[in-house]
Amino acid sequence: MQRALSLFLLLFLILLGPGLFAQEEPPEDDRPEAPPIESEWIDYQTTVYTRGDKTFAITLGVIIPTFFSGVDDQGSGLSAGGIGSLAFNYFLTPGLFIGGELSGMFSGTRGRNMLYIIPFGFRVGYQFIMRRFEFPLSLLIGAAPQRYIEEGYFGLILKPGASAFWRFNPDWTFGLNANWWFLPQWPKNGQNSIGNFLEISLSAKYHF
Repeated sequence: MQRALSLFLLLFLILLGPGLFAQEEPPEDDRPEAPPIESEWIDYQTTVYTRGDKTFAITLGVIIPTFFSGVDDQGSGLSAGGIGSLAFNYFLTPGLFIGGELSGMFSGTRGRNMLYIIPFGFRVGYQFIMRRFEFPLSLLIGAAPQRYIEEGYFGLILKPGASAFWRFNPDWTFGLNANWWFLPQWPKNGQNSIGNFLEISLSAKYHF
């Protein structure tokens, strides 16, 4: 009798074993959330600029003579040329920036001579940000040493411009520029003239 009772208890434990030793699962709402899966394709949010942020830009492009006024309509014989520049910007606010720029341009004439201008000066501007796109407006005020054959002139330059940039990553931004070069000449002989050029260029901008 005792042996039969022992066998009955053993069989009873075997049948109930899975239910006795299984852990009860928590309710659906109490389960911890799985951590999000990290991905390199998460939508990038443009970093907001703060005071003290700095950028350095390298620019290359073409410059196109447009119209000139003055003695004998100077400059009408110029052809499209090349332009390159280096610029530094310092942000005072998320949109407002100041800085400096050094650039150079060359343009040929019908007589196969060359006009060289090397402007440098102070820049101020403001940019608008839309997700990964930046739209700076700027103005350069500076000096423009000019050289044509044996003649030289040191004058003023005003260069307003607008750009459209795309933020590739937190370090680099690439964009397109359209700048207007306004170059007045006021020589001692009183024969004043004004030159106007259109710059179309590409820029690579490094953030640090």
